[in-house]
Amino acid sequence: MTAVSMVLTLAVVMMWLGAAVPWPVALVVGLGIDGGWLATLAYERRLAAQGDHSTPVTAVGWGFGLVATGVLVAHALTAEENAGAWLAVAWLPLAAKALWLVHGLWERTALTAHALKTIRGIQQEARDEAAVSRARLRADAVTEETRLTAVTQAGARVARVQARTAQALSKAWSTLEAAREGEDTGSALTCVTGRVTPGVTPSWGLPVWGPTAAVPALDAAPVLTDGELDRLVDEIRRSETPALSYREMSLRFRAAGHSASETRLRAAWKRVA
Repeated sequence: MTAVSMVLTLAVVMMWLGAAVPWPVALVVGLGIDGGWLATLAYERRLAAQGDHSTPVTAVGWGFGLVATGVLVAHALTAEENAGAWLAVAWLPLAAKALWLVHGLWERTALTAHALKTIRGIQQEARDEAAVSRARLRADAVTEETRLTAVTQAGARVARVQARTAQALSKAWSTLEAAREGEDTGSALTCVTGRVTPGVTPSWGLPVWGPTAAVPALDAAPVLTDGELDRLVDEIRRSETPALSYREMSLRFRAAGHSASETRLRAAWKRVA
C-alpha cells in the first residue's frame, strides 16, 4: 500500500504540476514528498527496532502522509474526468501510514517461541485444573446425593420400625387396660399390695433355688408409726422458713433414708399442716 501510494502521489504531481511547471520540477516535487515520507518511515522503523520511539519523527511522517493525501484529494476535486476514481484512492497514503502504525504495535507485543510455548503450557495447566475441579465438584455432588439418599432411607426404616413398635405398644397398653378393668383384677392385685394396704394378703415371691443371702441394701426399713411419721414430717417441714412444700418435704424425707407409703406420707402432711 505504501508503494502504491508513492506511485499515485508521484503520478498526480507529474500530471497536476506538469502543465504549469517543467516536468523535472514536478518530478522533484513528487520525489520530495515520497522521499520525505519514506525517510521518516525508515527512521521510525529503525527506532522501533531499537525499542525506542520519537514523537517528532512520527509527527513529520504523518505530515508527509497528510500532504500526499491532500495532493490526491486536490487533484480529484480539480480533475475533469474520473474525479470519483481519483477521490476513491486519495485515502491510500493515510491508510498505509495507519497500517505501519498497527504493524509497529504488533511488533511491540510480539513474543518469542519460548514465551508462546510457556503461555500455552500455563493455559493448558489452567484448563486441566478447571477440569479436575469440575470433576471433583461433580463427584462431591454425587457422593452427597448418595449420602442423603442413604440417610433418608435409613430414616424411613427407623420411622417404620418406630411406627410398628408404637402400634405394638398401643396394643399392649390396650390389653393391660382391659385386664385392669376386668372383674377379677382387684382380687388378683391384692397379692402385691401388702406394703400399701396393711392387713391384706401378703405379697408373693418367685421361687428361689439354692441357698440365699440377704442383701443389706435391699432389706426393708422398719415401719414408722403414725406418731413418729408425724414428728419427722413436722421437723422436715419446719427446717426452713418459710415452711417447705409437700414436694420438697417428700424429697428430703426420702433422701434421709426414711420409708413410708405415699398415702401415709400425704396423710401425715395433712395432719401436721
